[in-house]
Amino acid sequence: MSGELIDIGSNLTHESFAADRGQVVARATQAGVTRQIVTGADLASSRAAAALAEAHPARLYSTAGVHPHHALSFDAGERAAWLALLRHPQVVAVGECGLDYFRNFSPPAAQRSAFVAQLEIAAAVGKPVFLHQRDSHADFLAILKEFRGSLTGAVAHCFTGDTRQLGDYLDLGLSIGVTGWVCDERRGAQLRQAVPHIPADRLMLETDAPYLLPRDLRPSPRNRRNEPCHLVHIAHAVAEIRQQSFTELAASTTRNAARFFGLNEPIGS
Repeated sequence: MSGELIDIGSNLTHESFAADRGQVVARATQAGVTRQIVTGADLASSRAAAALAEAHPARLYSTAGVHPHHALSFDAGERAAWLALLRHPQVVAVGECGLDYFRNFSPPAAQRSAFVAQLEIAAAVGKPVFLHQRDSHADFLAILKEFRGSLTGAVAHCFTGDTRQLGDYLDLGLSIGVTGWVCDERRGAQLRQAVPHIPADRLMLETDAPYLLPRDLRPSPRNRRNEPCHLVHIAHAVAEIRQQSFTELAASTTRNAARFFGLNEPIGS
């Protein structure tokens, strides 16, 4: 499919999609977003994401992990449950995991412990990690450096940093996920400066739906809900910033995501 896109981060299990989830997937597919990675944030949502992916084979995949907000809920005694879930063929990465010192919904020490445990699991199962970092750059880097040689891959989900942070991540071998944050002329200025410096083979795209609705999307939905179909808008914005064609950007980011997560071709392609 010309211009095919992969959304590497959609929260389709979110309650805001409960009434029309199937239509949301259909709209995305019609728009050219033929495959999505549904994000898990704790054990329950990771299981729900895997079930959703199983119901849409070769269209949806999922991650399994504990977001730093929920780090206190991470139970090392549930390692067997996580390993079993990660053996599911539709579950393609460990995460969303990492550190978030902006809100500290879980204490930093608990966040670091859960993060390390999940990186150990990722190394054991040989699947890449889907990473979250906010206001915790130094600790985040220090922990990742300890696992540099044992991870099969890592992507900085929803990267919003500057060129210095980008350089730190690239030095560690990370891929970079870019969202509609780049479309915000107020908050996204430093990201817009960094985006041209992302190597073509490290860049992937995501909506983080239902969050991070592109600020410049017109018409803007009344409910302010972001959807995976809006990845097309984000891709056009990123292509313009990088001074390349939409077709070229779509081809490279789709190729990167398919390789990184080991995805099958979409049904009907």
